[in-house]
Amino acid sequence: METDYKNLPLREYRPQPMLRVASHEVASAATAVVDAHNHLGQGSPSRARGIGENWLVPDVGALIALMDECNIRSIINLDGRWGAELEANVNRYDRAHPGRFATFCRLKLDECQQPGWPARLVKVLRESAEHGAAGIKVLKDLGLRIRDEKEQLLICDDDRLAPIWDTAAELHLPVLIHVADPAAFFEPLTAHNERLEQLLARPEWQVADPNFPRLGFLLEALENLISSHPNVTFIGAHVGCYAEDLFWVSRMLESYPNFYIDIAGRTAELGRQPRATRRLVLRHQTRVLFGTDRFPPTRETYSIYFRFLETDDEHFPYGETDPPDSGRWAISGIHLPAEVLRDIYTDNAQRIIPALSFN
Repeated sequence: METDYKNLPLREYRPQPMLRVASHEVASAATAVVDAHNHLGQGSPSRARGIGENWLVPDVGALIALMDECNIRSIINLDGRWGAELEANVNRYDRAHPGRFATFCRLKLDECQQPGWPARLVKVLRESAEHGAAGIKVLKDLGLRIRDEKEQLLICDDDRLAPIWDTAAELHLPVLIHVADPAAFFEPLTAHNERLEQLLARPEWQVADPNFPRLGFLLEALENLISSHPNVTFIGAHVGCYAEDLFWVSRMLESYPNFYIDIAGRTAELGRQPRATRRLVLRHQTRVLFGTDRFPPTRETYSIYFRFLETDDEHFPYGETDPPDSGRWAISGIHLPAEVLRDIYTDNAQRIIPALSFN
């Protein structure tokens, strides 16, 4: 039966580019790398599995072999959580393989349902630091889903959280914070939404419902937090949580010396605006960290990131799937100079994460 291409469903459309463009495989980074945003522990914080089960990276030895092959010096593990789970992560990675891993803890935000929670959060954070936490990872649940003892949504710039940030400064723990997902996730699901296919596949990621705060509100709260705590080193996950607006990101970096960003999980956004991205990185080369947010890490993912940063290749895939995860577009490389690559790949992370300073 002859295919009716006039009515071909979009999900079956797989155009093959006819462009003849440069193509470079970059299997190993030009200089040693710190992957400052990754997940090596156990999946969702809401799971009920026991400690030590279902690790996302089942074979640490194989992971280290991959790291050596790709020139990855260290990986920041953001799955430490607290208590016994933090101890399990630190033992499995940081202590077993010194210099190759640094584990961040998380805030025990389930405490916020009971009065007196700020003091308890500080207590758990201090214990986490004593148990080897190298920093703090703040999930986007803070601002979208976490509620206090009065069932009010808790936002990152809430004054009651100030003791947490003060303690982070005291303990020299950098805070990697994620407050907002891609901008399209906050928009209605229509034919105009550029993440339509992705949101149809993962409807739980959409936050367009008016019960969720708007993107602008969350970004304003993030700025309030950063400006109110200049002694805390904040790393804005995923290009400061707003990779779609590099003007906003650049203003934040210019305004707040304690603010840094990672590029994890955002090659799709950065690679479709390569000239603006290159300008941003060159202007703020000491404030940008490499990261992938790919768990478990793969050789293919690292190669795409290295190609994006090191070459001027045009129109290549930003991921390993067909169709691409985020949207149906390709990316171009930004061809950074060697001295900038050293900052992005390694030096910036080692400067602001004390646990890496001995590498």
